[in-house]
Amino acid sequence: MSGFRKAVAAVVLVAAVTGCGSGTSPDGTGAAGTASNGGPAGAATRTGQPSGAGAGPADEKLAADPGVRYKVIAVPELEGLVCDEGDGGFHYGSDLDMSVTGDDALEEVEGDSQDLADEVSCFGSRRNVLSKGRISAAAPMFTARTHLYENVPDPAAALNAIFDASVDQATGYGRNFTGKPRTATSATLVVKCRQNVTDTFPMTTCFWANYGAAGVVDFFPADGQYLPIDSAVPWTRDFVAGALRK
Repeated sequence: MSGFRKAVAAVVLVAAVTGCGSGTSPDGTGAAGTASNGGPAGAATRTGQPSGAGAGPADEKLAADPGVRYKVIAVPELEGLVCDEGDGGFHYGSDLDMSVTGDDALEEVEGDSQDLADEVSCFGSRRNVLSKGRISAAAPMFTARTHLYENVPDPAAALNAIFDASVDQATGYGRNFTGKPRTATSATLVVKCRQNVTDTFPMTTCFWANYGAAGVVDFFPADGQYLPIDSAVPWTRDFVAGALRK
C-alpha cells in the first residue's frame, strides 16, 4: 500500500467503537446476509475455501505431545489467498490491532526475531475494502501473529490464559466483544474464537495454541459481515499448518 493509502487507512480507522450497522451475531455463527457456503457474501469468489471448509469446528480430543517444536514461522501458501509478512499496509492504530499477551509463563524460543515472520497478512483475489464515510482502504482477509515457545505443556490452559488477557487488553483499547467465545479442538490444535466490533467494523478473532506455539488470527469483514466462526476455525487451522515449520 502506498503512503497515501496508509494515510487514508489511518484517517478511516481512528474513531472509537460505536457499533456496526451490519447486525451482531451473539451466537458466533455470522451476521444476516452471509453466503450459504458459510462465509461472508462473495467470499467464495474472493478467497476460495480452506481445506477444512464445510466441516465446521467439530471437536476432537487433543493428541499427546508429539515433541515437535518450531524454529521458523513461514509465510503460508493458502489456496485463493496471497500472503506476505507484515500487516499488509493496513492497521487500525490507537492500539486496536490485536496482539498476543498473557503468555508470560511460557518461554519463547531463542533467536533473532527479525528472522521470524511473526506477523503475516493474507489477501483475497478481490480486495477487501473497508469504508467509513467517503474514505475507504483495502484490508487483508486476515492478519496473524504467531509466537514460538520452547514448550507449551497444556495448550488448552495456555490458550485460555492468552485469550482472557488479550481480550481484556483489547477491550481496554476499544474493541467491543459480542456473543460467547467458542472453542474448537482438533488432534493437533486448540482454537478459541470470539466476534467483536472494532472501530465500527465487525471482526472475528481466533486465538490458537499447540505444544510449541500460539497465536491469533484476526479476520476483517467482507461486505460488512462477520466471518462466521464456522469458517474462521478451518481458515485458522490451515494458516497454522502452513506457517509452522518443524
